[in-house]
Amino acid sequence: MPPRRRRLSRSAEFERVYRQGRSKGNRFLVLYAFPREEGADGGPRLGLSVSKRVGGAVERNRVKRVLREAFWAEAERLPEGSDYVVVARPDARGLAEREGMNGIRAALAELVDGLGGTPERS
Repeated sequence: MPPRRRRLSRSAEFERVYRQGRSKGNRFLVLYAFPREEGADGGPRLGLSVSKRVGGAVERNRVKRVLREAFWAEAERLPEGSDYVVVARPDARGLAEREGMNGIRAALAELVDGLGGTPERS
């Protein structure tokens, strides 16, 4: 389990990633990426955005839980020292219910590849 400090928590951190970062999207998710300053240490940091359009609190929390698990499974392919925000679109709820972590991870892997993550090792 990644340490708590590897999460984005402040509104300003989210805004910086949204405004200055690159993005890639599909039907289920949008992935924003922004490299931190040269002196920044540590691996990638994650921020999640799951709106009420995805569902009620129970559904949103389930989607967030699955998204966190899928992101950290894909994190080894991401460059060190970058911030990421994953935005769940309303269809992400259905994907999480139907296919669980494997479906969300596949959708996220597609976005990581699109942003220039390292190819998956088989």
